[in-house]
Amino acid sequence: MSDRRINIRVPVLARVEGEGALELNISNQQITRLQLKIFEPPRLFEKLLEGRHFSEVPDIVARICGICPVAYQMSAIHAFETLFHIDPGPWVRQMRRLFYCGEWLESHALHIHLLAAPDFFGYDSAPAMAKDYPDEIRRGLALQHIGNQILAFLGGRSVHPVGAKIGGFHHAPKQSDADALLQKLYDTLPLAEELITWVASFPLPDNEQAFTYVALRHPHDYPLNEGNILSSAGHNIAIADYAQHFIEHQEAHSTALYSLLDNQAYLVGPLARLNLNFDRLPNQVQTVLHSTGIRFPSQNMFHSVLARAGEIYFALQESIHQLEAYQAPKTPNVPVQPKAGMAYGCSEAPRGMLWHCYQVNEQGIIQQARIVPPTSQNQARMEQDLRQSIAELGLDKPEQQIRLHAEQVIRNYDPCISCATHFLDLRIHRQ
Repeated sequence: MSDRRINIRVPVLARVEGEGALELNISNQQITRLQLKIFEPPRLFEKLLEGRHFSEVPDIVARICGICPVAYQMSAIHAFETLFHIDPGPWVRQMRRLFYCGEWLESHALHIHLLAAPDFFGYDSAPAMAKDYPDEIRRGLALQHIGNQILAFLGGRSVHPVGAKIGGFHHAPKQSDADALLQKLYDTLPLAEELITWVASFPLPDNEQAFTYVALRHPHDYPLNEGNILSSAGHNIAIADYAQHFIEHQEAHSTALYSLLDNQAYLVGPLARLNLNFDRLPNQVQTVLHSTGIRFPSQNMFHSVLARAGEIYFALQESIHQLEAYQAPKTPNVPVQPKAGMAYGCSEAPRGMLWHCYQVNEQGIIQQARIVPPTSQNQARMEQDLRQSIAELGLDKPEQQIRLHAEQVIRNYDPCISCATHFLDLRIHRQ
């Protein structure tokens, strides 16, 4: 067995958003090559934004992702409002948190039930799993649906919503619509507590690893779209100072840039958020998570699926909190006057921290744009995780078992590969 050689090729990763591949070579009980390949064509959104008026940006960047458009809108909107010194007021802040919760609900519910759960129960797809777990899949679809209803409530539609703007929202929903949505949230809330109990029963691998995790932290609230950038290594970074600490570089096998913090891989996403902000969760969410016997902060990446379930429970409670006090304002937005400068914004997409930077002239025209999505930030950590977890699994295991484990590790990060393909500097070396 000492000279056993395995060449694993996963040409298309299943049950992830976008197109990627994995290449893994094992020789003499050593991993000699491991590449998580992101080969989707660059979508060049940053370049497309150049020459556009700032008011166009939220609806353009929402098209980057059909699963997390709100995150792209909010990171951009907060960037411009900070530069333009705009305070849209408490109603807008409350509705933005509600809007963001809708996105977390639909994204996390989709990932847990349709993408991740089949891995833990040995099914190759969610439809196959649904034959034996119909109630669980129905619950997941119900949770996703309530998230979509929140998005439509404020965004006009659930996919690529168009309701948000710099300075607030284009319109305020009617009180009767808010009351109807609130009742649906009350009805859905018990499903979230059931979900945490179910996810905690998954046969989660015991796979502790040493890694740095990074997320926003707010002085009072569980982070959605405000705060400073904190890390488990002790960083406390202003959003405007992001580029001074996080450095991107290119690898030949990927059409997404790799991001490092102090020259090291790091984690963003629900586990990072929960690890750094567990004390910001409502008491009831903390209590239910504690009852599972799994403790946070955790260095086991497979606990990220439980972190998503916890954030679903949080998002429902937060949505109820915001709608219980709902009153339509006289106007849903405030006037906006552009000014020249650099605009920086950051928010917590379902998959992790999403940073935007825009150079704007006096007329409010975009001169340059830079977007750093969470999947590209996680790419180096994913490869690091694959090397360690496959080695711990055992390099002498059958090829099919190694392949399935590698795919499970990747899906655990819930990568949004289409979002990650933003870089502009394409270099091809041929021999």
